[in-house]
Amino acid sequence: MGYLSFLRDNSRWLTGGFLLTFFSTFGMTSFIALSAGDIRRDYGLSHGEFGTLYMFATLASALSLPRLGQIVDRYSVRKVVLFVVPMLALASASMALSRHLVLLFVTIYLLRLFGQGMMVHAAYTATARWFSAQRGRALSAVILGHNAGDAVIPMGFVLIAASVGWRNGWLLATAALALIAVPAIALLVAEDRKPRSSDPEVPRIDARDWTRVEVVRDPVFYLLLLGVMAPGLIVTTLFFHQVYLVELRGWSLEVFASSFLVAAVVNAVFTLVVGQLIDRFSGVALLPFVLLPLGLACLLLGLVDAQWGAFGFMALLGISNGLSTTLFGAVWPEVYGLKHLGSIRALIVSAGVFASAIGPGLTGFLIDGGVSYPAQIVAMAIYCFAISFVLLLASRRIRARSQELAIPVAVGV
Repeated sequence: MGYLSFLRDNSRWLTGGFLLTFFSTFGMTSFIALSAGDIRRDYGLSHGEFGTLYMFATLASALSLPRLGQIVDRYSVRKVVLFVVPMLALASASMALSRHLVLLFVTIYLLRLFGQGMMVHAAYTATARWFSAQRGRALSAVILGHNAGDAVIPMGFVLIAASVGWRNGWLLATAALALIAVPAIALLVAEDRKPRSSDPEVPRIDARDWTRVEVVRDPVFYLLLLGVMAPGLIVTTLFFHQVYLVELRGWSLEVFASSFLVAAVVNAVFTLVVGQLIDRFSGVALLPFVLLPLGLACLLLGLVDAQWGAFGFMALLGISNGLSTTLFGAVWPEVYGLKHLGSIRALIVSAGVFASAIGPGLTGFLIDGGVSYPAQIVAMAIYCFAISFVLLLASRRIRARSQELAIPVAVGV
């Protein structure tokens, strides 16, 4: 009974989650930013102006997520999919057809809300509920959809946009979502999976079921958010300004786009490894290490001018994404339980999207103000190393709290 057997026995649900994360790529900054130069040119925007518009659109999506994200606690996964995926397709069509700044703002809002936000939220929450003791390996399989999307979609879009134009590239994205993603995912998740009694159980995995009100009063929650927000803040910023960085370094955009394949391959390998480690040691135990690869990636990108630096950065980023995405998908049931997971994760996803909104706008203004972009990237590395220490303290507190709850309390009479 190995990993392949696990995949075979649960292929229906794992494939549904995989496709959700795969097609969520169309709402990710790494994909949207491939059109950043064309958007700035067509709309006459500077780096700072487009960054500000992108920031406020993403902030609006972050504010919408806590309320909208609760639908995964109230409706079946199939019903959620039949709402979320068509909305992402609508946003893609709007990007292709938009000619006005207001419509561009609404388009980015919808792309971020339903792409990075709801599709990922639905995939992770459903998987966490479908699997218990094997949650780590299940999430690692679902998260491979991100890796596959990063490997295929950005490079494909660059080639298509070069042939038929960037707007027609977005129309093809719309067709893929409407004609492939919607029917395939809805069919695969038509029936919810329940963890079977035959599944191996590990009693330490899940905490008691916290309510969302209790969670927002827990100081540890905010320490964890500092770690959760870091990848969104940093990776979104780096990818949003990737065209500017390529121009600054004198690199080839096509070669840089090809380096996504390195990140995807390394990410896939480490995603599978981390899934096994989570099932063996728990997500909480791995928390202090989650941001270290991202810090090293930022150091390399900020200090190396040669084109090979892009591939080194992508390799380290692949390690970081494999670790952080899987870990932050699995750790929340260990800390706050399953009953209100959808509502709690909606807050967490909102915080991540909020962080991803701040970076592009702030960095864009700093660029416009003459602040060195490589120096900003090095500062991001320092942030990662500092927050790693904070996560070490949070991990110790969570484990101590779990041990306290596990010890019977004698009551005197």
